[in-house]
Amino acid sequence: MNYLKHNLIIKTSYYGKAIVLTLLMTISFSCEKALEQFPSNAFAKDNFWTSEPNAKIALTGVYRGSMTYGTQVVPTDWWNYCGLVFLEFATDNLYDRRGDNSMQNRLTNGTLLPDNAIILGYWSGSYSRIAICNDFLENIDKVKMEQAKIDRMKAEALFIRATQYFYLSQYFGAVPLVKKTLTPDKANNVDKAPKSEVVKFVIDELTQAAANLPSFGALKADETGRASKQAALAFLGRIYLAEKKFTEAAAAYKQIIDLGANKIDPDYQSLFTPANENSSENIFSMQYVPGETSNALTQHAFPAVASGWHIVNPTGSIADAYGFDDGTPLSYDSPKFNYKNMGENRDPRFRYNLLWDGSKFGSKTYVCHPDSTKSLDQLTYSKQATRTGYGLRKFFDENFNGSLMTDYGGNMPIIRYAEVLLSYLEAELEAGKPISQALLDQTINAVRGRASVKMPPIKVTDPNLLRPILRNERRIELAFEGIRLWDIFRWDIGAEVLKGDFWGAPFPNSQLYAKTSKKLDPKFRWYITSKSFRKGIDDRWPIPQSEVNVNPKLK
Repeated sequence: MNYLKHNLIIKTSYYGKAIVLTLLMTISFSCEKALEQFPSNAFAKDNFWTSEPNAKIALTGVYRGSMTYGTQVVPTDWWNYCGLVFLEFATDNLYDRRGDNSMQNRLTNGTLLPDNAIILGYWSGSYSRIAICNDFLENIDKVKMEQAKIDRMKAEALFIRATQYFYLSQYFGAVPLVKKTLTPDKANNVDKAPKSEVVKFVIDELTQAAANLPSFGALKADETGRASKQAALAFLGRIYLAEKKFTEAAAAYKQIIDLGANKIDPDYQSLFTPANENSSENIFSMQYVPGETSNALTQHAFPAVASGWHIVNPTGSIADAYGFDDGTPLSYDSPKFNYKNMGENRDPRFRYNLLWDGSKFGSKTYVCHPDSTKSLDQLTYSKQATRTGYGLRKFFDENFNGSLMTDYGGNMPIIRYAEVLLSYLEAELEAGKPISQALLDQTINAVRGRASVKMPPIKVTDPNLLRPILRNERRIELAFEGIRLWDIFRWDIGAEVLKGDFWGAPFPNSQLYAKTSKKLDPKFRWYITSKSFRKGIDDRWPIPQSEVNVNPKLK
């Protein structure tokens, strides 16, 4: 097992009052020698930066940040399942079974306030990581080891720190730009930096990191999960895309393509399971270990028939975004649409990502029809079951039979090569470059054409016609991976897609539909909720109220 997957904790806390560093290392895997070498007590900071093994422990802390494991509803990090998947509750892709008062739902339904626990979770998690990175960068040069190893570790810390400021800049805008360890007094009085300054810092840090990180293809087997040049370039491409610097974004993504270490995997579904999680398509992933640092998304999202809580519910909006397998858009009126088997004749990714009434989940049948009163997964507003008529299949080994809370070790992808290709095409399109068939085949058609998907190639080169096709492709390919809200914000479409009524699956022959759905629809779709996204308000998160209470400069 590589050291990034060991349960080593370097715990740093950011309270708004101070940034406090505590080096607390524990190892929970069974290895007597390791337990003897690293007892579960605190290391004195003055004696810590003395050896390469300690430097590796500290680097592991940089990667872990303040992340906690097991089930959680408030994110401790952008990269664990709660930070990635649950963020899509704020979008048109997912609905939270816990209801409209879910803190993620309130990010975009017109009721966002500075006391929202979700924005505090992301904020605190980011500044915890930043504090760890700052301490690491201030001390790593004290360790006597090869300079090349020090330079690489520095690049990894720069990368992690830059990603945190990427997220802060994209969701909060102007934020404190903390580049070194602060005293409590200074932390209490820190000023916000303009968003433009934070963005420039992110670009500079990622550029420097990319120059000193190894290529993805050079990572050794025991280095799985460590940052690569491609990971830094992918985040560099993201920040350029968001800032509408499309030529620069295209150049960053083209570097990844030209390095040639990554490829589109032929098997889409297995990319998100332990069987194939280390595919070269997964450029950077959140690492989980069964029984130690487990991924509890299984408990939160498995259907009730498989002992899950069914909190994660895909909407009809994302389900309908998957068209037919001949490349035509979905239509309930088409003879290709089968109400009794909604996966029939569809884009295969519909079947890989979603559950629907009558579909198989492992050896079990998922039954969610509103009339199925004896089913644990019956579509209602009361059962611990779906609220939309759909369930989540993506990310799961359906035959997993261990503890849903503690035994699942599937990684969560943060950057995939598919995103790189789609983003490269977007950057070229928005930069005004001519769109050729060769470019389409290199990018969107490579994604759509993988062996397990085989969707017809796109041949549209007119930018105005291609743009909605590309945006939809991005939505269905990257569904539930924590990217949709960022796309909505940077495309400035929140008032378009996060306003009005939201519907689930259609059930035209249901006897109970008219009596139980809170609103009725001519297409017999189940009513989910309504949103009232406020343009100019909900597309920029307020700094958490608890932080402003400590330091009014942050208001």
